[in-house]
Amino acid sequence: MVKIATTEADIRRCLPAILALRPHLSEEQALIQIPVQQREGYTLAFVDAGEPVPAVVGYRIIHLLHTGKTLYIDDLSTLPEARGKGYAGMLLDFVIEQARQAGCTHVTLDSGHSPQRYDAHRLYLNKRFNIVSHHFALKL
Repeated sequence: MVKIATTEADIRRCLPAILALRPHLSEEQALIQIPVQQREGYTLAFVDAGEPVPAVVGYRIIHLLHTGKTLYIDDLSTLPEARGKGYAGMLLDFVIEQARQAGCTHVTLDSGHSPQRYDAHRLYLNKRFNIVSHHFALKL
């Protein structure tokens, strides 16, 4: 079952899965950053399948000139020991349905190029996502 993290206790339950994707963050940093992002429209959802939470997705609805109303997936992470069990696919199905209900025209995400991401790329392609651009960044 997919649930929305609405309390600090929910966010704390999600931390192991979040930090598996974002190891540069400490637990304390994540506990500060996630509520800030939630105030900006970020939604954190998780698979409620025991402890620890096996998988999470963080997303927001934004409006872009090139895609219109879009659900953007910021974070999609599954604990290493929970991979291959369908949790990420369940979360993608959930956000796709959320996008439909919100009247979005697209669901988008960015994903790294490393071989560690290839299983995730296969999942996205199997869910009918297309590779449509390169994402460029300038760190300041």
